[in-house]
Amino acid sequence: MSEAAAPRRRLLLAAPLGVAAAAGVGFWYMLSGLQDGSFNPRGVPSALLGRAPPDFLLPPVEGGRLPGLSSADLRGLDRPALVNFWASWCVPCIIEHPHLVALRGEGVPIFGVSYKDRPVDALQFLSRRGDPFVKLGADPPGRVAIDWGVYGVPETYLLDRHGIIRWRYAGPVTAEIMNEDVKPLLRRHA
Repeated sequence: MSEAAAPRRRLLLAAPLGVAAAAGVGFWYMLSGLQDGSFNPRGVPSALLGRAPPDFLLPPVEGGRLPGLSSADLRGLDRPALVNFWASWCVPCIIEHPHLVALRGEGVPIFGVSYKDRPVDALQFLSRRGDPFVKLGADPPGRVAIDWGVYGVPETYLLDRHGIIRWRYAGPVTAEIMNEDVKPLLRRHA
């Protein structure tokens, strides 16, 4: 081995140690944030905040009573609304569903996107648990969800009355999230 190749080889051997050290620092930061409450594991940013939703057109869930959903449905709303990505196979969706049904009962429009779900399963879920949606689009391949930046279901977006996305939440909307985030945002953007 030549003298010129030796420093390069040492650098290549040290690279994995550098990556491991950086990962260790990141993990330490996350753990210390969890300890003092400053780390939010659901705090995944969204590039869509402050913007209109991407253009899309979803057919209705096959066999359902609700019409499909498109980006045109979300423009020029008369009041703030929610867009909820969900699936019948999603356990956290079961947790949040009663809160969505209650919010719909208060007159808040909720648009649904059935994510990677079989139509019969989605319709049975809504039949058993109640249907909070004013429109429901089917996204079997998950393409629209990708365009929205959805990481997984459930995921909920709040749009102001101009159709601009003002809030995003990854995970089930619980009573706490409803009272601390959703309802105050609905009032603020009314």
